[in-house]
Amino acid sequence: MKFTLKEYQRDAVLDALANLKKARRLWRSEGDKTAFSLTAVTGAGKTVMAAAAFEALFHGDDELNFDADPGAVVIWFSDDPSLNEQTRFRLMEASDRINHGNLVVVEHPFSRYKFEAGKIYFLNTQKLGKSSLLVRGFEGDDDLVTETRPDAQAYTLWDTIRNTIEDPALTLYLVLDEAHRGMGNAAVKEKGTIVQRLINGFGGVPGIPVVWGISATVERFNKAIEFAGKHMKLPNVVVDATKVQESGLIKDTILLDIPDETGDFDTVLVRRATDKLRSSTTAWAEYAKHQEEAQTVLPLMVLQVPNTPDPDEIGRALDAIFERYPELPTASVAHVLGDHTTQRFGNREVPHIEPQRVQESTWVRVLIAKDAISTGWDCPRAEVMVSFRTAKDRTHITQLLGRMVRSPLARRIPGNDRLNAVDCLLPKFDRKTVEEVVDALLKGDDSAPPSGRILIDYVEVKPHPEATEAVWNAFEALPSQTRPQRGAKPAKRLTALAHELACDGILPRAGRLAHAEMHQALDTFQENQKEKIEAKRKSVLTVDGKTVIADLKGKEKSFDAFWEDADVAVIDDAFRRAARIFSPDIARTYVEHLAQKVASVDDDPEDYLEAIVEARVTVAGVGLVTEVQAYCDAQADKLAKLWLTRYAPQIKALSDDRKESYRQIIEMSTEPQSVDLAKPESRYEATKARENDKETVFTTWKNHLLCDKDGKYPAVLNEWERAVVETEAKRDGFRFWYRNPQQPGQSSLGIAYIEDEQYKIVRPDFVFFAEQSGKIMVDLVDPHGLQFVDALPKLQGLAIYAECYAGSYRRIESVAEIAGKRRVLDLTRADLRQVIKDATSAKGLFESKWAGDYE
Repeated sequence: MKFTLKEYQRDAVLDALANLKKARRLWRSEGDKTAFSLTAVTGAGKTVMAAAAFEALFHGDDELNFDADPGAVVIWFSDDPSLNEQTRFRLMEASDRINHGNLVVVEHPFSRYKFEAGKIYFLNTQKLGKSSLLVRGFEGDDDLVTETRPDAQAYTLWDTIRNTIEDPALTLYLVLDEAHRGMGNAAVKEKGTIVQRLINGFGGVPGIPVVWGISATVERFNKAIEFAGKHMKLPNVVVDATKVQESGLIKDTILLDIPDETGDFDTVLVRRATDKLRSSTTAWAEYAKHQEEAQTVLPLMVLQVPNTPDPDEIGRALDAIFERYPELPTASVAHVLGDHTTQRFGNREVPHIEPQRVQESTWVRVLIAKDAISTGWDCPRAEVMVSFRTAKDRTHITQLLGRMVRSPLARRIPGNDRLNAVDCLLPKFDRKTVEEVVDALLKGDDSAPPSGRILIDYVEVKPHPEATEAVWNAFEALPSQTRPQRGAKPAKRLTALAHELACDGILPRAGRLAHAEMHQALDTFQENQKEKIEAKRKSVLTVDGKTVIADLKGKEKSFDAFWEDADVAVIDDAFRRAARIFSPDIARTYVEHLAQKVASVDDDPEDYLEAIVEARVTVAGVGLVTEVQAYCDAQADKLAKLWLTRYAPQIKALSDDRKESYRQIIEMSTEPQSVDLAKPESRYEATKARENDKETVFTTWKNHLLCDKDGKYPAVLNEWERAVVETEAKRDGFRFWYRNPQQPGQSSLGIAYIEDEQYKIVRPDFVFFAEQSGKIMVDLVDPHGLQFVDALPKLQGLAIYAECYAGSYRRIESVAEIAGKRRVLDLTRADLRQVIKDATSAKGLFESKWAGDYE
């Protein structure tokens, strides 16, 4: 893969491959057909996950512990040829093992007896429809095809599918691209019939044995295959939407703007949207300059119009845009309306553009569209939308916003809400009707992921002008923890770190150094485990079994044991299993390391080849020793931690893009890892709340690290939180406080804890900064809610965090209210931390002698 998979992507690929492995076994051994879906929200990278699964399916993957299916054939089916072309491009973009020639778009004339193994064939509804030349003349009883077979068409597509399924050396997998439009849509009867026949079979064509749906919701896929009664349902693979949000692949905030009063405010909000486009353009340009990025993101504004748009109304909106933003080139507008010709809006001629070309066509800065633009449309640089649709069209609005939430650089911009947000302006809405849009966006649906934050009344806050560099240095030095990854491999983490260090010139030849260190560690292991390794080595070289001897007369059986020398295939299999422990790269170079001890390729190539074989046997034997996994992991983890600590200053000086690569490597661990916080440069905060037609204006506070132009910070604090802030502000030396964001991001302090045997992240409420003896001191004070079932696990996580990082703080305290009194636990005390670890009740701790009164 050209991309490093996010943790949730890797987990999903592992689960999908487990289903594919089981599906292949059931089909080959029992003749059972199976179906399952991969379900993930928009922006999760479903095509990237599919690419990783296809690589493993065709070529095998030692890191994913998956053996290749040499007879695998994949049909990728959607209802739109442009979607297929977009998917084909993305697969090539993501994979370095699936070449262009193995991604086949089926076009007439296509006459094959059967599909070829190792290839992905792209089909869409029209290719199997009644008018398609690809199916004309099929002999099955089918009302979707006609009898006359075209010239040069010896086999129809249905013939090819049947012959492929019936070939015992091949396994046909059908991927239903259901993520962008419902395959079960009753409005498209022909499409539903075709999908049904692909799954269940008809007219002598068997149903495809393995069906894999890629869908935005489980319900949509279940609806699509509800008629697939002959297929055994395997567990659906469902990606957690919160983990997608955490990854930074989708934007954190949606800003909704509506008129303050009733009336026609179309041009007013269009001008406001234009200001947002201009400021976003400036912000991205400044970011690119600061980060020395080779390419600057050029944000796009989308004008969403009704199904029957008024050309003059659109013309007036375009006039307002260019009047407000005169630097915008005149030829920067395009449309994706149904009529694929140049359209006239007012006095402007606007050309048509294919939806899939908008992202790359950076000359387009304003796009005119109707519904969701296109099924599967993807344009991460679309950051501002003005919708002229009314409240009854709210579904169209949420669908389009769902296509606009991808982060332009496929990562979160540290500490900058302006670049992590998308703006939506709704001139035809009022405060009441917009709440329905908010509800839909918060819940998420089959076209839009649940959003992190949706703000209607908001203000931008920036670093407080009186906060000194010393305060911010103390903030950035605070250790935030990452969520551990399931199945993370220390050896892979080490080699990935070495690659990045070498690429950035921080540690030249880091890869060779890492391998040399691991070779030395494995040499030491061999020396300490000689007898075990020799025994395992012999087991690799021999295959033992038993011969059954039957005495027909006496009706008795006896068993004679036998031993045979292992052939190359057996040795290779044992070596591959060992390579999964060390990592394929380290296993390969360790073989060369061992072989070079006894022979040289330059002196005697034949002796060297023999030494290579012997070394592979040795490595296979080492891999069979039980203790080697833990030993190898510990050595790789030790070296990775050493390098991350030693080269932290150089890594911190890199651009955000490069730092993100190291951040992902740090997270490749089965234990929580520490990462520094990033200084927030811009953040949006709500200023009002509305409930049951009652509007509440938030209180503004002084001395927050982020503030508006008046030095105030809007926040709604309950009585308990208010008491903590007021108490801390009265302490000697107090300077600033920080309301820790509850959304994931580099400016949010996270602490790992375990609940139900799974790691989760808690984000403490408050961090306070004080000056003592000329130094900035930091206090972490967390009002702790005892009413929640996870109160104790969170408190235990905080105690473990305090044990690791007490030196970073002056105080670490948890505050709770018991019987009207505020009680506090001082987590800097080692004896108290041990009590918390062994506790069975959080409430009991605050009621006990271990807690004091919070004053």
